Amino acid sequence: MSEHHFWLADDPFNRLKPLLPNKGRGVPRVDDRKVISGIIHVIRYGLRWRDAPACYGPHKTLYNRFVRWSRAAVFDRIFQALAAESTATKTVMIDSTHLKAHRTAASLLKKGGFRAASDAPGAG
Repeated sequence: MSEHHFWLADDPFNRLKPLLPNKGRGVPRVDDRKVISGIIHVIRYGLRWRDAPACYGPHKTLYNRFVRWSRAAVFDRIFQALAAESTATKTVMIDSTHLKAHRTAASLLKKGGFRAASDAPGAG
C-alpha cells in the first residue's frame, strides 16, 4: 500500500473496534479499518468523497458509513472514550476545523446577504 495514504495501525484500531457498530445488514461489510482509514484520509486532505483513493474501497461506501456513523453518534462515543483514557489533568482541546468558502462568498456583504456584526457606525 502506498506510503502517502493514511492507514490506521493495529493498536489504535483495536482500541476503536469495540466502539464500532457491528450489526450486520445482510451484505458483508467492507473492512472497518480500511473505511476508517479512508474517512480520515479524505478529511485530512480536504478531498471530495469521490476523490478518495481506490485503495480505501468505493467512495460511496466511505461517504455512507461516515454519514450513518455520524448520525448514530459513533464518532462522539469514540472521542469521549479516547478523552476518558487521557491522564491530562487540565482541559485539552483539539480543533482541526477549517472552512472553505466559494470565491463569491466575499461579495455577500456588499450585496446585503449578511448584516454587519454591529449596527454601530463604521462596523462591518
